[in-house]
Amino acid sequence: MMAQFDVYQHVTDQIIASIEAGTPVWQKPWTGDQGGIPFPRRSNGEPYRGINILMLWAQAAEQGYRSAHWFTYRQAQEAGAQVRKGEKSATVVKYGTVEKADAETGEEKTIGYAKAYRVFNADQIDGLPEEFQGKPVEAPREFGTETDPALEAFFDATGIARRSTERPEAFYDVAGDFIHMPLVATFHDATGYYATLAHEACHATGAVHRLDRFSRFNGRTDRAFEELVAEIGSAMVCAQIGVTPDFGQTAAYVESWLRALKDDKRMIFKAATEAQKAADWLIRTTPAGMIDEQAAA
Repeated sequence: MMAQFDVYQHVTDQIIASIEAGTPVWQKPWTGDQGGIPFPRRSNGEPYRGINILMLWAQAAEQGYRSAHWFTYRQAQEAGAQVRKGEKSATVVKYGTVEKADAETGEEKTIGYAKAYRVFNADQIDGLPEEFQGKPVEAPREFGTETDPALEAFFDATGIARRSTERPEAFYDVAGDFIHMPLVATFHDATGYYATLAHEACHATGAVHRLDRFSRFNGRTDRAFEELVAEIGSAMVCAQIGVTPDFGQTAAYVESWLRALKDDKRMIFKAATEAQKAADWLIRTTPAGMIDEQAAA
């Protein structure tokens, strides 16, 4: 009898392998040339969310795809196009629910499930309109050591208090509900400043009056979980505002991530879901046009 495909284990194993190799999948959009791998979208232009963003970023980086759009085999055919022979598909996950009778009470209950299906990047498909083709690689956005007005406006719009002193630490103060940042002049460049700020801002979304994540995940092992949320969430935010994320994890953090993922095959799904919520919260007050301008760049 053939073993049933376990989508949770499959995805978690891929994530663990990438971390053990020193290249977590949420870092891969910026391996080599920043801006080369856009936010993944379905064939109809709808953005992917959660764990699917990580999986498609990883596949695009590995294969060098530049298009944002992904199609099922049938969607490509319906568009009058054809997946090239021998092309390898990527795995994405569809979530759903099913009604099932309880074995003891007979009462109907709703059960969630995750189902894997296969998609191909537009770069693997012949006959698609030009609008689906990848954009040329752009140079990284550079700021020097000064603040950037557009990014200042973005983070100010979140309403999260920010303090800067000569203290060389970046952190979110839960009790005081503020982000502490070193002076921008102490960073090698301002991209590093704003990438670090995005990470701390993702932490701040966990406060009780925002997403109330801290009350839902407060066990002994949840420090690793929270760092995963902030790390992945900041990558999602940075990808949309044109900033190269700051991937400065310590060995201790990476080791704790691995332990947590190996103990719970669903943890990366939970972390990606919470990271998406954090990113959504931060960009909901984005100044008009900023995200659209970056997406079009």
